Amino acid sequence: MKEPEKLNLVKDEPWLESYAPKISDRYHRFQASLKEIENFSGSITEFARNHEFYGIHFEAWRKGWVYREWAPAAEALYFFGDFNNWDRTSHPMKKSPRGDWEIFLPFDEYKDRFVHGSKVKVHVIGANGKLDRIPAYIRRAIQDEKSHDFAGQLWFEKEFNWTDQSFSLSRSLHQPLIYECHVGMAQEKLGVGTYQEFEEITLPKIKEAGYNTIQMMAIMEHPYYGSFGYHISNFFAPTSRFGTPEELKSLVNKAHELGIAVVMDIVHSHAIKNTNEGLNEFDGSDHQYFHPGAKGYHEGWDSKVFDYAKWEVKQFLLSNIRYWLEEFHFDGFRFDGVTSIMYQHHGLFMDFDNVDLYFNSQVDEDAIVYLQLANKLIHDLKPDSLSIAEDVSGMPGLSRKIEDGGIGFDFRMAMGVPDYWIKTLKHKQDEEWDMFELWHQLSNRPAKERSICYAESHDQALVGDKTLAFRLMDKEMYFSMSVLEQNLVIDRGIALHKLIRMITLSLGGEGYLNFIGNEFGHPEWIDFPREGNNWSYQHARRQWSLIEDPLLRYGQLNAWDKEMIQLANEYDILASKPAVQLHLDPDKKILAYERAGLIFVFSFNPTASFFGFAIRVLEEGNYKILLNSDQKEFGGFERLDNKINYPTDKNQCLLAYVPNRTMMVFKKVD
Repeated sequence: MKEPEKLNLVKDEPWLESYAPKISDRYHRFQASLKEIENFSGSITEFARNHEFYGIHFEAWRKGWVYREWAPAAEALYFFGDFNNWDRTSHPMKKSPRGDWEIFLPFDEYKDRFVHGSKVKVHVIGANGKLDRIPAYIRRAIQDEKSHDFAGQLWFEKEFNWTDQSFSLSRSLHQPLIYECHVGMAQEKLGVGTYQEFEEITLPKIKEAGYNTIQMMAIMEHPYYGSFGYHISNFFAPTSRFGTPEELKSLVNKAHELGIAVVMDIVHSHAIKNTNEGLNEFDGSDHQYFHPGAKGYHEGWDSKVFDYAKWEVKQFLLSNIRYWLEEFHFDGFRFDGVTSIMYQHHGLFMDFDNVDLYFNSQVDEDAIVYLQLANKLIHDLKPDSLSIAEDVSGMPGLSRKIEDGGIGFDFRMAMGVPDYWIKTLKHKQDEEWDMFELWHQLSNRPAKERSICYAESHDQALVGDKTLAFRLMDKEMYFSMSVLEQNLVIDRGIALHKLIRMITLSLGGEGYLNFIGNEFGHPEWIDFPREGNNWSYQHARRQWSLIEDPLLRYGQLNAWDKEMIQLANEYDILASKPAVQLHLDPDKKILAYERAGLIFVFSFNPTASFFGFAIRVLEEGNYKILLNSDQKEFGGFERLDNKINYPTDKNQCLLAYVPNRTMMVFKKVD
């Protein structure tokens, strides 16, 4: 019998040779699942239209509103709200054989009661008792200021006038420079920021900074603000605490006008366990959307785990993807918690130090198929789109094409890099930094899988952790950031902050991410209002005024970040081939490499500077410094002159002055 042809993933990664049958089986499972969907609906895009059937809709041909809900185990459903004075029994719903419930409200009878802005719920009688729930496909949910109770809200908005038809995602796909942000904490005020404020105040800052993509957190409705938007209750509702759906659409539209792509943090890895606001036990059973029993509970996150094998769950989640892409014009998604999705152990307390862990019985193959289907749908609906996976396990083929044996993401997050920086800063003196380890951590990645590299994200900014700036400068940030004083801790911190971010951007991946405010070393952690901090917004905001004060050094870090991003944009650094190492000196702590035709030279030496330091380059000729971190406007000491010409010598070497804790970018001029 003829041996089946190997998939490209195995051809390109010989170390996966013994797992070729499992990788092939994975691909065939996807094909079978897709075929089943296509036989049922015609295509995966048609399959992902559940949100157009379930929920509340006006049907012109019937001249009225219909509300449908899938709740197969429920004994009875009653629709109620403002329209019937919250009578829980006056509007029973009818059940179909497949477990769908439906009620029709004629326009003539309800036109003055069933109106825009009014509130609704559904009363469900099931094995878990009689509970008031929010419709699963509700488009808007609001919280009562006094009782804090959530309810669905009717939102009969007018058609939004999109003006982004000419927007192209090409720059973001080519080289994503991502600004990770949170609308609520994006303003300086002591309170929750809004979509409108973000559009008017924050978007221009991002545009000026040079980033071409924003990654928006906490968009899907979540009852607890402090969850950072990761405990989702209402999957089809943009959070109302930031404003209206139209205001979110306006924000996305404006970003597109500015040439900025908008990627949404989508949370399909778990759901809130609340029965008041969420999906848990909606029809009275514990297995409607989630796995039954202990398998359906996420111990690490205190939340519920989807059953990705279930037909209705796949349709719910895939429809959710289509909804956000089409209704709000998002340009793609950063999938949260992909490690948790792919493994039955959710990656908890795992080191992933053995290849078997990627293919053993603890891998949830149904979840893998779901992720493949999700990526197939995204790119079928919107060929120019971004799908990014947050995975700490290092699953092979995560950001390879499905037909190659991969899972289909465009990019994977390089989650090991921020962990490396944290460990280095926590456990090593500056004199102990290992240049070989640094090079390996930032350059060792699958050749045909694109990575989004970052020195820190929102994870490192939360209470209980520390940002890079705070690790480097700690309490001195509160007292010694004035340009009028000299402080050794601050000088070291400023220098290393610049080097760490530049080497991460230029060496670590094919895309780059920064969390809002970290570019200028925002001095405070993130702590959302809670009982423990007396419900304060002090640490749930961004203090932009710090960079606007000429007497503070935050502006110097901000200026460096702008130059760094501008350099990446001008020379397509991250879209270029991986870096070529030119020089590594473990004792002097100097590292040099070429990428995008530029020469990057880093000195992590804490004390010593070197004159006439020889670096052999790939081409002979004359070189000049394009950028150096020791420039005064970046908080440096002006020890380098960018006007000097650097000709190569007979050995094809640059002979450069390399000051301590400084980096330089050289360009060949002739």
